[in-house]
Amino acid sequence: MPQSFVLACVESNSPSLSCDCLAHRFGNAADGPERVRCYTSDMTDAEWQVTRPLLPIPAWLEGRGGRPESYCHRVMLDAVRYVVDNGVKWANLPADFPPYRRVHAFARRWQVTGLLAELHDRLRDKVRQKEGRLPDPTAAIVDSQSVRAAANIPRSTSGWDGGKKVGGRKRHLVVDCLGLVLAVAVTAA
Repeated sequence: MPQSFVLACVESNSPSLSCDCLAHRFGNAADGPERVRCYTSDMTDAEWQVTRPLLPIPAWLEGRGGRPESYCHRVMLDAVRYVVDNGVKWANLPADFPPYRRVHAFARRWQVTGLLAELHDRLRDKVRQKEGRLPDPTAAIVDSQSVRAAANIPRSTSGWDGGKKVGGRKRHLVVDCLGLVLAVAVTAA
């Protein structure tokens, strides 16, 4: 790797030496070394400053059980963003991220409990307010697209779109006037 790339990477998005995430302040994340942020999917310091206050307070911090996290929330979110951005398998996470099983469990837990959708909604509301709009949109745009299904897709989850003469599924997208996603659904065509 050229020396200039490493310097540019560290200068443009340098890691904060004292991360303010709850896992660093109250958990065990401070025990590990700081990770150098050098992927394009990594959060910038400005993005982290917006995202950090919107994160939920863990149950262990409120005395509802569980144990303190061992990994920094920013690093975990960077790992999830890496998987989504690059379309790689969980097992193909680079070695500078936490173990992929821990990252997957983190993302899955947030998805199942609805925290991922809640974080998305909070960030969307912030963008709407920054644009001078109310957090709740008064108008929405709905569109759908028919997608061909492979032969091994069960018939119970696929159908036939007579208008477009396509067998498969339909994906429906609801966005506000700014183009921010409000809802996504996949149904049989």
